[in-house]
Amino acid sequence: MFILYWTAFKRVTLRFLAEPKWLLLMISVVLMSLVYLNGSINNLPVAVVDLDHSASSRELIRVLDTSAKANITIYENSLDAYQDINDRKLFAVITIPHDYEKRLLKGETITIPAYGDASSRLANGMIQQDFKSIYQQFLSRYNANLMRNSGLTAEQVNIILMPIKSQIDPLYNAGISFAAITFPGLLVMLLQHSLLIVSTRTHIALSASPQGKPPAIIFLGSLSALIPIWLFLSIVLFGLWPWILGYRQLATLPQILLMTFPFLLAVLGLAKLLTESLRKIEMIYLTLSFMTTPVFYLSGTIWPLEAMPNWVKCIAKLLPSTWATNMIAGVNQMGLSILDNLFNLFMLMVLGCFYAFLGIFIAMVREGRARAFFKRYSFKYFYK
Repeated sequence: MFILYWTAFKRVTLRFLAEPKWLLLMISVVLMSLVYLNGSINNLPVAVVDLDHSASSRELIRVLDTSAKANITIYENSLDAYQDINDRKLFAVITIPHDYEKRLLKGETITIPAYGDASSRLANGMIQQDFKSIYQQFLSRYNANLMRNSGLTAEQVNIILMPIKSQIDPLYNAGISFAAITFPGLLVMLLQHSLLIVSTRTHIALSASPQGKPPAIIFLGSLSALIPIWLFLSIVLFGLWPWILGYRQLATLPQILLMTFPFLLAVLGLAKLLTESLRKIEMIYLTLSFMTTPVFYLSGTIWPLEAMPNWVKCIAKLLPSTWATNMIAGVNQMGLSILDNLFNLFMLMVLGCFYAFLGIFIAMVREGRARAFFKRYSFKYFYK
């Protein structure tokens, strides 16, 4: 038995080493992750139309220019700025009105219109959040000057402006940017998708062998040969590549292997189920091509699981990538320990066994062995 297992394991390993098509996965990851190379979105072009041309308006422009998210460009009139935002050359247009300084000195309410390109939700949201914070700081400083001119002490001004002081502790910090949050989910999805394709293709190739269907130990040895290759890919994708891009990297190599191994077993179990259910390689490729994007969204990377409808959440929890994304992002980016993710490890093992046994059962039903199996063991139980 061991000789058959080792022969199948060595044959598949040598074939993959001789034709390293699996390296295409690394190339695709490199190409996709280059959009995250800067780590965060900065220096987005924003226009400021200064209609007041006063000392106060120039001070406001200097304050807005301190934003790391925006690159301020001065426009002489609003029409040119609106034309450029329509042409997607700008992300926002801020117009300082004519009577800005006069109304500011009188203490009157001032409206500063700002128009943003909402078609890019990420960029627009970051600019909006950054400018709101700048506006709030500018307003607090202005109100503090008014109150000090009215005779209030610095302590009284602080109590009025900030009666409650908030303290935020970064208990779980996913990183500095949106890219650091989505990156682990993208890598998990690519690992899952590529291993599903290769394992189903290997399974079908063995089943269609001219010598007939080989014994189960040959299947086990051939599929086991995929695990070391994908463990190596996991080290590159979860360890080396984030470090090269400059993202937060907290997990050690043993931790990465410990997290990835049950994930790969769960994916192999899912591949067994898909192979026995669909049978044809064309149907498998077609199914996997439609599954890629939904699986990424269901993993909880883009939208939290807690905000999903219950029936959608149930579907998401049936996917190995959901548990793997939660675990790997938690350890690698958020600083959690392996002990905090024991339930994720347990669920991956349960899913792997469940899918594998379900695939074996479907194969037995199709081949007519299920009835004989149940008849045999039910008879033994009845006899006892």
